[in-house]
Amino acid sequence: MIKTAIIGYGQSASIFHLPFIDCLPEFELVAISTSKPEKAAQDWPEVKVYTDVDQMLAESGARLVVITAPNEVHYELGLKALKLGLHVVMENPVVTQLHQGAEMMRLADTNKLCLIPFHNRRWDSDFLTLRKLLADETLGPIHGFESHFDRFRPRVRAEKPGVGAGVWFDLGGHMVDQTLVLFGKPLSVTARCLSMRPGSQVTDYFHVQLHYSDKEVLLHSSPYHPGPTLRFKLQGERGCYIKRGFDPQEERLQDGIVPDSPYLAKEAESDYGIFYSDDEAEVIESQVGGYRYFYEATARAIRGEGPLPVTMQDALDGLNIINLAEQSSAEGRTLSLTATSFR
Repeated sequence: MIKTAIIGYGQSASIFHLPFIDCLPEFELVAISTSKPEKAAQDWPEVKVYTDVDQMLAESGARLVVITAPNEVHYELGLKALKLGLHVVMENPVVTQLHQGAEMMRLADTNKLCLIPFHNRRWDSDFLTLRKLLADETLGPIHGFESHFDRFRPRVRAEKPGVGAGVWFDLGGHMVDQTLVLFGKPLSVTARCLSMRPGSQVTDYFHVQLHYSDKEVLLHSSPYHPGPTLRFKLQGERGCYIKRGFDPQEERLQDGIVPDSPYLAKEAESDYGIFYSDDEAEVIESQVGGYRYFYEATARAIRGEGPLPVTMQDALDGLNIINLAEQSSAEGRTLSLTATSFR
């Protein structure tokens, strides 16, 4: 078993990481570092809880550290763990600056350590369905793709401003990563990244276009969208696939469904997407996703039995687009992609 420690005890740790670390036989949870030790100790009475990260890293005996702390400290904590010879899983966004990620990637490579960005939405059911449609060439050559993640959050919550804050770094990071997996790098970016809600100090709305030689991609999120929402629209020469609603895993994990339940990632038939062609509308059964596959692949990578489920180069390619979109929005112009190869 891979002894594992986690830094941070917020929603991400509780929903997306700890249930899988606890459930999968490849891992043993040995320590949690948090500023809220009472809550963690109550929830995990058999696990050592620390308030000092350095003490935890020195004493816990962990081989793998999962970092779910705020975005602005990812770089500092990740570098510290790597220098101690530990494998690292880092929440999205891994870092906020390209040079930080390049330094960490080189350090991990030099010391033969696994440094893995947590892009779990590669294992969303609807995204896996998109990949199958593309692999099967169901829609023929693709010329348009839309990815939406709209929610109804019209009031400002406890949102701390700063580098890496806001929905473009958070949701946008996953949407960019999914797009890169599907289509590779675009040629250029045109974006609007705004603080739309009264009193908001972080980006809460984005409308980002990625320009390819043969297709256009739109990534969109608004805080003013209650009710059913469009998730994906994939347009090809043979028709269009439309998917509404969100992957069910996050909501079911919040409801206490355990990761090894066959129900966790299985979409309801009413949520299946539809492929529209000239003369018919065909319901497309969604693939069954599973965030557990990220952690199973992580265990294989640490043991030297398989590739990294997500690479740091993948994350830096996405971060480059995130930063360029913010610059495009600020300057009101289209920007060409720059190189992000640091090896």
